[in-house]
Amino acid sequence: MVTVAVIMTSIIAPIVTHIYKPARKFIPYKRRTIQRSKPDGELRILVCIHTPRNVPTIINLLEASHPSKKSPICVYVLHLVELTGRASAMLIVHNTRKSGCPALNRTQAQSDHIINAFENYEQHSSCVSVQPLTAISPYSTMHEDICNLAEDKRVAFIIIPFHKQQTVDGGMEATNPAFRAVNQNVLANAPCSVGILVDRGLNGSTRLAASQVSHHIAVLFFGGPDDREALSYAERMSEHPGISLTVMRFIAGDETVESTVEPSSDPNDPRILTVITDSDREKQLDEEYINDFRMKNSNDESIVYTEKIVNNGEETVAAVRSIDSIHDLFIVGRGQGMISPLTAGLTDWSECPELGAIGDMLASSDFASTVSVLVVQQYVGVGPQEDGLGTPDSPAPPIDQYNSLLQMNRRPPQQRGPAMYSP
Repeated sequence: MVTVAVIMTSIIAPIVTHIYKPARKFIPYKRRTIQRSKPDGELRILVCIHTPRNVPTIINLLEASHPSKKSPICVYVLHLVELTGRASAMLIVHNTRKSGCPALNRTQAQSDHIINAFENYEQHSSCVSVQPLTAISPYSTMHEDICNLAEDKRVAFIIIPFHKQQTVDGGMEATNPAFRAVNQNVLANAPCSVGILVDRGLNGSTRLAASQVSHHIAVLFFGGPDDREALSYAERMSEHPGISLTVMRFIAGDETVESTVEPSSDPNDPRILTVITDSDREKQLDEEYINDFRMKNSNDESIVYTEKIVNNGEETVAAVRSIDSIHDLFIVGRGQGMISPLTAGLTDWSECPELGAIGDMLASSDFASTVSVLVVQQYVGVGPQEDGLGTPDSPAPPIDQYNSLLQMNRRPPQQRGPAMYSP
C-alpha cells in the first residue's frame, strides 16, 4: 500500500500538470481592436447588461454593426448581478431553458428576459451567434469577471452601458453609482477596445434591420488612437444598407495655441522630445488613416466627410452644437493620453471624465440634442515587452511620465486584487 501510494503520487502530479494548463487561456492574441480585426473575419463582441432596459439599444447597435456572411458577429452577453447572500462569486453559462419553467426570483426573471431577447435576435439574424452568461460578483471586483471573460473569449470590443439613464424631462440621472466604478475599472484593465454606450432614445425599434429606412450616424474626429478606433467601427457600420455616415474632422486653425509640456530647465530633457515625437507620429497616423478612409469610400454616397476648422475649445463646442439634429448616434473617441488645444478647458467642467472631453459634453444634460453616444477607447497594449499585443499604430512610450498617460488601458490582472476605483 505504501509503495502504491508513492507511485500514484509521483505519477498524478506530472499528468495533471501536462493536461491542465491554465496559462493557455491567457495566450496573447492580436485582434484586440476593431481597427486591427480582419474585415473578412469574425468579430467578437462582449456586451454587458445591468438591467433589461439596456437590451433594446444594444441589440440595435449590434444590428448596426453589420453582421454578414463575410464577417459574422459572435456576441457574448454578460448579465451583471451584484453578489448578495453568497460566499463566492459565480459565472453562469446559460443554455436554452425549458419553456414553462417559472423563474425562482427577480434576478432570474431578469436574466430570462435578457436571454430571450438576445435569442430572439439571434434567430432573426443569420450571421449572429449569441452566448448568454451571468456574472454574480461584488461591484468592486465585477470588472475582473468582465476583463477575464473578454481575455478568455478573445473578443475585440467590449460594450458597457453608461451609469446614467435619460429621464422623462430629457435629463440624465444616475441609476446606480456602483455602475460608474465598474465602468472606470473596465476602462483601466480591459484587454481589448471598450465602448461606453450612453442611451438616449435609440431603443424600442428594429429600424436598423430595415434597409429602406436610413439611420444617421456621426463621427467626431479629433485625432489619436481612440478616434481612429471609433472611425473603424463607424466604417464597418456604414456597410449596412440602412445607415448613412457623417464624418466631421476637426482641424486646428491658424490662431490655435498649441499645448505645451511642463517647462524644464534642461533643454535636452528627454520628456519634451518624447511628447513632441509621439504627437507628430499620431498626426501622421491620423493623416494616413483618414486618407485611406476617404480613398476607399470616395464613391459611397452614404458617407459624407467634412472638415471643421476651430481654434479653441469654445469654437469646438459651438461647432458640435451646430451639427444637424437628424443624427441618431454619435461615435467619438475617449481621447485618452491626447493633449489637444481644440478641447482645452472642456475637461475643467467635466462631470464624467471617463468619457473624455467630447463624450462628457455629448452625454451631459446641458446638451440640447437627445442623441445616443458611443465613447470608444482603443486598446493600445502595454509596451514593447509584450510583442504583438499593441495595435500597429500604437507608440510605445519609453518614459514613466508619458506611460502614465496610457495607464488607463492595461491588460487585466490574472488574479483578483483590489479595484482601482471603489463605488
